[in-house]
Amino acid sequence: MPVLVITGTGTEIGKTVVTAAVAAAALAAGRSVAVLKPAQTGVRPDERGDADEVARLADPVTAAELARYPDPLAPATAARRSGLPPVRPQDVAEAAAKLATEHDLVLIEGAGGLLVRFDPEGGTLADAAALLAAPVLLVAPAGLGTLNSTELTARELRRRELELPGVVIGSWPTVPDLATRCNVTDLPEVAGVPLLGAIPQGTGGLPPAEFRAQAPGWLAPRLWGTWDADAFRGREGAR
Repeated sequence: MPVLVITGTGTEIGKTVVTAAVAAAALAAGRSVAVLKPAQTGVRPDERGDADEVARLADPVTAAELARYPDPLAPATAARRSGLPPVRPQDVAEAAAKLATEHDLVLIEGAGGLLVRFDPEGGTLADAAALLAAPVLLVAPAGLGTLNSTELTARELRRRELELPGVVIGSWPTVPDLATRCNVTDLPEVAGVPLLGAIPQGTGGLPPAEFRAQAPGWLAPRLWGTWDADAFRGREGAR
């Protein structure tokens, strides 16, 4: 798995923290890691972007960003409004392939969901993943409403014949409600793939050294961690 694409069912669901956790777990397993953010939106030139945040939490990580747009919009819309060139799937694939020659693992963090448009022609993260023949890890929210968007994204990945290794819950609450606890069982069922981790709520605020030490415990062995889905389900799932 030299390149792993990380997408979500929407925005603000924990993709960056999941990316950082995967990076930290892979580093702990002895791999060199790069993180690529194809299009960063809604961030000023002097602000830290998502790739920078992954590098801060999971250091040492090579952080790369292809384009940055000031408006907090979909990349294609943000590029059009700014007058700056859009990022195209081929650009993403070429940058990832170059990073893969120098690192054991390249993580590509998308913007929003799988089909958010990068360019006027409708190029998406899914198209970049297809060019790379890379698996796509899906980050989903924990609570009510997540099942439909998770299943739709999983169906689209299968339709495109892209590998979906599993789902990671982007933010697991300290006190989960009934719907959230039921979703521990229902998410892998609707996605048709295993649950590969659950990131505790608020972990992005941990000191980096503590984040790195704990990250393998949030992810399954497929993602270089020690997290056990059956044990988690028995402890947190609805009974």
